[in-house]
Amino acid sequence: MNIDQYFTTEKENAFLGLFKVYVQREGWQDLLQQVETRTDFFTAPASTRHHGAYEGGLLDHSLHVCYRLHDLRRTLANQHIVLSEESCTICALLHDICKANQYHKEKKWQKNDVGQWEEKMVYIFKDDMPLGHGEKSVMMILPYMRLTAEEQLAIRWHMGRFDTAADNYNGLQTLGAAQRAYPLVTALHLADMMATWFDETEYDG
Repeated sequence: MNIDQYFTTEKENAFLGLFKVYVQREGWQDLLQQVETRTDFFTAPASTRHHGAYEGGLLDHSLHVCYRLHDLRRTLANQHIVLSEESCTICALLHDICKANQYHKEKKWQKNDVGQWEEKMVYIFKDDMPLGHGEKSVMMILPYMRLTAEEQLAIRWHMGRFDTAADNYNGLQTLGAAQRAYPLVTALHLADMMATWFDETEYDG
């Protein structure tokens, strides 16, 4: 399969290049072909109003998380915590695949900076297959490519305590069990937060 033909922009090729360098898993090319041809993953925003709320924001965020996670992997290696390069790449680049085809453009009236109403094109969130967040990403990957237990748990819980499933005692215990089982669970969450707050957020001060 000539997967290269589906990737045309510089950032898309950066995404593909990371897979080529680090991922040997059978099925990854089939998965990326489906993502490229059947979803808006590479043009979608990462959110409606917060980080990456622009066309291509989801791709930018995925790349940022991957770079941050590989930095963390090298740091943790100094503490004798070993994370697989392949697992880090897969989890970082695909943790938010669930966001594909969920953001839609719509015209809305909003106040501008001087308090005047004006019509703007904004993103709205609509999930036609509401299977959750991290768990949905896992389900979208598995038909095309195998995931280890470590990878499944890392992607499932990449939101950490921000996942509403962790709002109750049982959910919090489940999250804690996943973190104790595999350091990648916490590392992916930290990389996600670092990308969001250090690479994609403008500060007031």
